[in-house]
Amino acid sequence: MDGKENEITNDAGAAAQDQAQEGKPGAQTTGETGTPPVMAATPGAEAAKPKPAIMPKPAIDYAAELAKRDTDIAERDGRIAELEGKLADAEKLGQQAESLKSENEQLKNQAASDRIDFALQLAGCRNVKAARAVLDDYDGDVEKLKATEPWLFAAYAAEASGATGLPNAGAASDDGKDERRWRKLVGLSAKKSE
Repeated sequence: MDGKENEITNDAGAAAQDQAQEGKPGAQTTGETGTPPVMAATPGAEAAKPKPAIMPKPAIDYAAELAKRDTDIAERDGRIAELEGKLADAEKLGQQAESLKSENEQLKNQAASDRIDFALQLAGCRNVKAARAVLDDYDGDVEKLKATEPWLFAAYAAEASGATGLPNAGAASDDGKDERRWRKLVGLSAKKSE
């Protein structure tokens, strides 16, 4: 509403008050309490309906309303920007959390693998890679593997390579010492008869 409409409204309100002061029929006045008086019964009053008094509307300060609206919009825009920043930070933190979870899982798997290798080495495993290949068949139990597959472990290798009492095939000869020994074992004379 602009100023011209306020002027018209104020003029209409002033006219209604002037009529009330002149005592014209159909005019409505307010008493000291601020309530409209009851209409007096006058001839023809029933036919004419009373006109309500037009109260002047307070003038609206549009500049203040616009400034308030602009302030509210600016506050909302600031809040939206703040929330978008928090959302971006939360997404960034979510990505970092996923990255850390993945890294943590890799480290746990590596630690478990290292524990298995260490347990195999402590048990005297000669070939960790071969032992790991069959370890799953024994539910990851190194002791079961050692009992079932002793050839993978050093203790078995030491037992299996026991002395036969004979020199290695490439060893130097002792000039007939072995022959005399064998002859003695068989019960022949130590000297060879020619």
